[in-house]
Amino acid sequence: MNITDVHVRKITQEGKMKAVVSITLDDVFVVHDIKVIEGEKGLFIAMPSKKTADGEYRDIAHPINSATRELLQTTILSAYKEALAAPEFQG
Repeated sequence: MNITDVHVRKITQEGKMKAVVSITLDDVFVVHDIKVIEGEKGLFIAMPSKKTADGEYRDIAHPINSATRELLQTTILSAYKEALAAPEFQG
């Protein structure tokens, strides 16, 4: 599996959510609504989720092993940091 595209949409409002990201896998499959969150220990990603009838949130799509999660997180956070440095994100 290769991440062939990462599209970052920066969130301008104050808060813990910093961006919403879409990734393309192998130029054939897209996952939308991955969130970049500022946590107590730094940035991390949250996979797309939906609210269940009992009020809990459950991931709609997610990696099934830690190596894949690390690949996604590293790639997405790198793209987010590059987007911050791009002229259209500078105040």
